Amino acid sequence: MAKKKVVLAYSGGLDTSAVIPWLKENMDCEVIAYVGDVGQGAEELEGVEEKAIKSGASACRVVDLTREFVADYVFPTLLAGIQYEHDYLLGTSIARPLIAKAQVEVAREFGADAVAHGCTGKGNDQVRFESTFSALAPDLEIIAPWRTWDLRSREDLLAYLQERNIPTTSSAKKIYSRDRNLWHISHEGGVLEDPAAPPPDDVWMMTADPSQAPDTAQDVTVEFEAGVPVGVNGERLAPEEIVSRLNTIAGEHGVGRVDILENRLVGMKSRGLYETPGGTVLVEAIKGIEQCVLDRETLHWKQQMSVTYAELVYNGRWFTPLREALSTCAAKIGERLTGSSTVRLYKGRAWLVGRSSPFSLYEESYATFSADEVYNQKHAEGFIRLLSLPERIAALKFGAGREATATSGV
Repeated sequence: MAKKKVVLAYSGGLDTSAVIPWLKENMDCEVIAYVGDVGQGAEELEGVEEKAIKSGASACRVVDLTREFVADYVFPTLLAGIQYEHDYLLGTSIARPLIAKAQVEVAREFGADAVAHGCTGKGNDQVRFESTFSALAPDLEIIAPWRTWDLRSREDLLAYLQERNIPTTSSAKKIYSRDRNLWHISHEGGVLEDPAAPPPDDVWMMTADPSQAPDTAQDVTVEFEAGVPVGVNGERLAPEEIVSRLNTIAGEHGVGRVDILENRLVGMKSRGLYETPGGTVLVEAIKGIEQCVLDRETLHWKQQMSVTYAELVYNGRWFTPLREALSTCAAKIGERLTGSSTVRLYKGRAWLVGRSSPFSLYEESYATFSADEVYNQKHAEGFIRLLSLPERIAALKFGAGREATATSGV
């Protein structure tokens, strides 16, 4: 009987380095390591193939997903609503369905019987990976070692690898658990597990200390076409170049830091520090175009929709009819979101200072406080009388004392 082939979502970190020999020893598997490059940087990818082979993998496949990540996952989510619980810009959440989708494609290429991941049983990522597998390849077996093995700590994993002479750059002194891609980097664990403790200075990696950032503000202008960022400061750029450029500019000003105690899908609260410098600029910038173009009802409905959309993405529900429908709706709303927004950066803050669009509904001749010839203020009287008609009828029927009765609790 042929050995089972398993494609493992591999990062080269401690957990997945231990998963490879564990699968071989406990499930008699041939393990193919797969690495999804979503812009985590050359430092994390350097030597990853050699490391996978030394850990026992029969092959290692690195797949460049950076442009697809930004163009097909980040930007559509930016348009639809990218903030979970007001602050988290979904950096890890957006990447997981794409990484899992490409993992399925590698599994098909190698004729694999199963897919595996190194996610713990406490986190959200296990849901994001496995929901994608279920949607795209329900025939593949899913293996999640953290839910079955008897290894319970970083120290256990280090000892496991040391016994097998498998090299690792990790150590028991490593403080934080991190996840990085082009959009963001997250930090968890260590002293951060005390929500009352301020983040140590050494935790941040993509952003300067705001107190040490330049003393002069910097303006950056982002151009959009149909709700999609297409350029920065007058230069047209590829999707991944836009994010990279803004990461550099905003990071120097300490923009994009978030410290949040969030509600995980699995039920517990967890503290996460997130750095999303370029993303923070883009969120502010697209708001400027929306303010220009969207009428009141459409804007308010989109803001409500964004809450549901962000929850779907956070909860790993990317490949679902509802998420796809909301993305389609957002794209329709975004058809006229063309124009440019200017965002000012200064010591950790980013705020709109200008916006314009050829489809703008703003008309100065109507909005001005100066004399105008287009707005008859007398018309407001009839508007207000009709708007307040229900209150007028209630007062006439039940008397003027109705409000006092309601507020007294009677």
